[in-house]
Amino acid sequence: MPKKRPPISRRGSLKLRKTLSMPGLLKRVRDQFERIEDRRKKGVQYTLPDVLMSGLAMFTLKDESLLRFDGLRDVRRDNLRTLFGIEKAPCDTQMRQVLDGVDPCSLRPAFREIHREGRRQGVLESYRFFGKYLVSIDGTGQFSSSQVSCPECCQRHHRDGRVSYYHQLLGAVIVHPDQPTVLPYCPEAITRKDGSSKNDCEHNASRRLLSALAREFPRLEMIILQDALACNGPHIQALQAQGFSFIISAKPKPNSLLLKQLLAGLEAGDTREIETVNAKGFKCGYRYANGLSLNSSHPHIQVNFIDYWEERPDGSQWIYACVTDLPLTADNVADVVRAGRSRWKVENETFNTLKNQGYNLEHNYGHGKQHLSTVFAYLMMLAFLLDQVQEACCRYFQAARDRHHSRKALWDAMRSWFHTLILPDWETFFSALIWEPTKQVPVWNDSG
Repeated sequence: MPKKRPPISRRGSLKLRKTLSMPGLLKRVRDQFERIEDRRKKGVQYTLPDVLMSGLAMFTLKDESLLRFDGLRDVRRDNLRTLFGIEKAPCDTQMRQVLDGVDPCSLRPAFREIHREGRRQGVLESYRFFGKYLVSIDGTGQFSSSQVSCPECCQRHHRDGRVSYYHQLLGAVIVHPDQPTVLPYCPEAITRKDGSSKNDCEHNASRRLLSALAREFPRLEMIILQDALACNGPHIQALQAQGFSFIISAKPKPNSLLLKQLLAGLEAGDTREIETVNAKGFKCGYRYANGLSLNSSHPHIQVNFIDYWEERPDGSQWIYACVTDLPLTADNVADVVRAGRSRWKVENETFNTLKNQGYNLEHNYGHGKQHLSTVFAYLMMLAFLLDQVQEACCRYFQAARDRHHSRKALWDAMRSWFHTLILPDWETFFSALIWEPTKQVPVWNDSG
């Protein structure tokens, strides 16, 4: 468990990091937004970077609706300028119109730049596991409706003749068994592609996402963590072709080739079996073997297999199995299981947080006619990345987080002070969140 941070007792004891505090992070994001081609006609009222930053500001402040954010933009337009660099914020209708035509892939460089800066500053070092980085990948629902749709919507046809429309998102996050924060990469949208008559699926999105990760981070050694849907020959071959290691959950049937080989190995002495007590004090056991054929359809694909059980206090057993390309030994098999089980962080610390702790992932901020729903989801994930980087290494954000009992309480305080105070910079903003301002409202510091 991470150590509890000591409380901050006085002002002036903190200092914003140059690049990994909110001002530095937003500057890097803005720089990447400036490079996106604006295909609108000349003479536009709002610049594309200002519109994108406005969307990011909405998700940073965790406003529950675009209309609410729009209703207060004129009240605190100065704060949007000083904190987010927005010279002219659009209204809700104009924001939707502009963002609907933005290619979601054009937002990928902003994620990439934040990750590269984090690596340059050594933030990723604490996430190393087996000398590499654990990247958990999984999908989640983003939008669903029986009435609202767009050309990118996937369709589900029900037996009673109804048609429902939905968008899904495939997320990828750096995780570590001992780290409370996760670091998300740019997600991959699961949507119907232009001109396609078939729904997109998680398998196709996974191939696109893996190709993007290999292309954008060619020197970053990753161990991909996925659920049992990815435990198939074509997908494992795709991982190997991209140079990724993997730990993939498995649910072998009693008569599966993997279990037959494991049991045969026990009789021949090729399979190792260990019984011990884990860190929680639960009795547990491992059966593992190297160099097994994946299944009857792909006997040439060799994997290493772990069959793990854990006895709970109520007498029940919890069972976990996985395949991996990491060589298994008595010394590392427990750590491989720990790494594989951290796959759940993409669900618990990412999707559940985005849905239930103020980010409102499943809320329809706007669906549009092209890419609006996906662009909003990407901007929300980008805001989540900024929060996670700050929670990992920004002492100001950490102190503000510790000051409030929950994330939602922190977001409520952020919105309250943002709409109440004159905020010349992020240091003033965080100071208000940590120590709470007096009745005297902060004033502009024009001394230079």
